[in-house]
Amino acid sequence: MKLIEMKNPIVEMDGDEMTRVMWQMIKDELLSPFVSLCTEYYDLGLQHRDETDDRVTVEAARATKVHRVAVKCATITPNAQRVEEYSLKKMWSSPNATIRATLDGTVFRTPILTPRIRPYIPGWTRPITIARHAYGDVYKAVEYRVPGKGKAELVFTDEHGTETFRRTVYEYEGPGVLQGMHNKDSSIRSFARACCNYALLLGQDLWFSTKDTISKQYDQIFKFIFQEVYETEFADRFRQAGISYFYTLIDDAVARAVRSEGGFVWACKNYDGDVMSDMVSTAYGSLAMMSSVLVSPDGCYEYEAAHGTITRHYYRYLKGERTSSNPMATIFAWSGALRKRGQLDGTPELCAFADKLEQACLDTIGDGIMTGDLAILCGDDVRTVTTADMLTAIRAKLTALLA
Repeated sequence: MKLIEMKNPIVEMDGDEMTRVMWQMIKDELLSPFVSLCTEYYDLGLQHRDETDDRVTVEAARATKVHRVAVKCATITPNAQRVEEYSLKKMWSSPNATIRATLDGTVFRTPILTPRIRPYIPGWTRPITIARHAYGDVYKAVEYRVPGKGKAELVFTDEHGTETFRRTVYEYEGPGVLQGMHNKDSSIRSFARACCNYALLLGQDLWFSTKDTISKQYDQIFKFIFQEVYETEFADRFRQAGISYFYTLIDDAVARAVRSEGGFVWACKNYDGDVMSDMVSTAYGSLAMMSSVLVSPDGCYEYEAAHGTITRHYYRYLKGERTSSNPMATIFAWSGALRKRGQLDGTPELCAFADKLEQACLDTIGDGIMTGDLAILCGDDVRTVTTADMLTAIRAKLTALLA
């Protein structure tokens, strides 16, 4: 079979633990036999990040701005235990946070649906896409462990050195904890535009939710900017597309979502989106069945799996045991990146390959061949296989579709 050619490279970001193992297996089994892969490779494995003082993450993000399409393997965000385990120089920041900040992007996560897996919420017959603002808030917060009695203040000094705001946050009578977080109008505006454009792309209603009744400055600014962007730039286009924009409080949005049939884009602030994407993915069946793409305002796309590095399976793999890790989200990260590369470069054969790769995955599950996490959800009449066997079965389906 003649290999499908690529005109331009995809930025490839390798990762950690079991997902790193699966990454190579997917390339060997499902990609390289069919596509003449053209990638600009960056090793974002924790040890290499440590060796480069995390410069490699910044370089990978900058390369994404050049080539416009990237695909990323799951990576470790180290805690104290990981620092000791890997003998790290320091507790490095989340690679995802670094990349998101560089691209000023919005993360869109959508469940991968198959008739074999019934959502825990029976009414959810259509996918809910979570749009997560990927800048600021608690992820860029300044924190302090208050040692004892004292006063914490919020102070702002303008560019001319004039103090324009000072307010007491709390007068501590003993030890406690303090946190200060920020956001920018420019990033919120980019977030709003990205969400509106993505809703138009999918032809689905757009929801946005905060808690502006409690956060009367921070959250309210999000609400006002979102409304402004929608009314001035997108209202007519939404009406023409037959879709709508809807704002409500975050707690009301949760209640409405549970009662809905799905089929909408739900825009959330950074922390809310982090939590809601896991809730939505689990309710649809599995975090390993969740596609994820980071979209920047200037049209850069970074695809990745929504889940982590599957540490428990990795330790078993190191012992020589056969594992049944679900490769679906990682495969869909590759298919998403290949499809976008094909769309940008005008190579429809690459887009068609991405479509057939995804269809092969869904057909395999439809035949009852699946990894252990999905078999638990599906009950009887399924065959639980290892990751390697799952990829072999998908390759057989893919080869038939391409023939």
